[in-house]
Amino acid sequence: MLSRTIARASRAVAQQKRFLSLHEYRSAALLEQYGVGVPKGYAATTAEGAFDAAKKLGTTELVIKAQALTGGRGKGHFDSGLQGGVKLISSPEEAKDLAAQMLGHKLITKQTGAAGKEVTAVYIVERRDALTEAYVAILNDRAAQTPIIVASSQGGMDIEGVAAETPEAIHTFKVDLKEGVTDKLATEVASVLGYTDAAIPEAAKAVQNLYKVFEEKDCTQVEINPLSETPDHKVLAMDAKLGFDDNASFRQEEVFNWRDPTQEDPEEVEASKYGLNFIKLDGNIANIVNGAGLAMATMDIIKLYGGKPANFLDCGGTATPATIEKAFELILSDKKVNGIFVNIFGGIVRCDYVAEGLIAATKNFNLDIPVVVRLQGTNMQQAKELIDNSGLKLFAFEDLDPAAEKIVELAPAN
Repeated sequence: MLSRTIARASRAVAQQKRFLSLHEYRSAALLEQYGVGVPKGYAATTAEGAFDAAKKLGTTELVIKAQALTGGRGKGHFDSGLQGGVKLISSPEEAKDLAAQMLGHKLITKQTGAAGKEVTAVYIVERRDALTEAYVAILNDRAAQTPIIVASSQGGMDIEGVAAETPEAIHTFKVDLKEGVTDKLATEVASVLGYTDAAIPEAAKAVQNLYKVFEEKDCTQVEINPLSETPDHKVLAMDAKLGFDDNASFRQEEVFNWRDPTQEDPEEVEASKYGLNFIKLDGNIANIVNGAGLAMATMDIIKLYGGKPANFLDCGGTATPATIEKAFELILSDKKVNGIFVNIFGGIVRCDYVAEGLIAATKNFNLDIPVVVRLQGTNMQQAKELIDNSGLKLFAFEDLDPAAEKIVELAPAN
């Protein structure tokens, strides 16, 4: 039961594609603001800066961590030939040498694929021993419609692997939205982390502070792996992964100013400037839809009729001719695309605006691939007249099934 709960919660987080992730050093600074213990450390964007950071820490027990938004950094490798994005070091000279091999280079991990992620900073921290490495995460469970805390004494490793192999080691706790994390709940969570009795009070306080971060900073996820007890019974967040809801960017200006666009897909960044939610996939039929739910349904029906979606593109409720044309520009940058399916349910979005954008894009890009259009809703009749009178090869439909069947027929998979 517990493993099913965490799997469901993890899927819910994974489906929230538009969220901000921060580099580890940024997350550590934020946690420290909220009273969560973290190892002392400094970030650097140059090899010389890494030397200075290591010197400032004044110890020979150090760790250098490549800052790239991907998991599995320690087991990754660089295009510079360096193996591992997390290294134990003992001097400022080592920090400088390794930083030179990391900064500006691509770190390739299981999560990044062959493309890798560029390392834009390194994080030099003091090395702290751990008696216990625990796992704590706070996220939203859509099914329960409440935040949950996921906790395990088996931290420092892949939590999904733990869930699959030893599900009894994972504990979940629902958080009442009105009460938040009470002293009682925080102590219950702390008691399953495998700590000594001496560390339980500090661990409980850390859990409460982590929930404050989650709530006050509009997080989609707060994941600490590991949250460790040190030999002197301190509780420290040795690593942190925080995600933030993009819809809250207007009230989280400081956090969103920490965004590193080099870690994001350039096309997705460009799309967001126009209010488009765009994610590239590996199929051949591009689609433009308004509404995330309708976009998911559109991709499903393309698959149902034997096609392969090339993207997720939600133009939201503010589509204009200009944004529709931008959407075409984005999807046509993918050379695999040999057909376009436009599925708009006009409520807030006016169908005639969409039609104007379609006509302009078809002319401007000299399209020679089929475009199937299904429009329903506000100003639908005006939109149909615009398309019919355009003289262009736009295939218009009122119903979804025949429209999906048509685009799959016209744009077979390569």
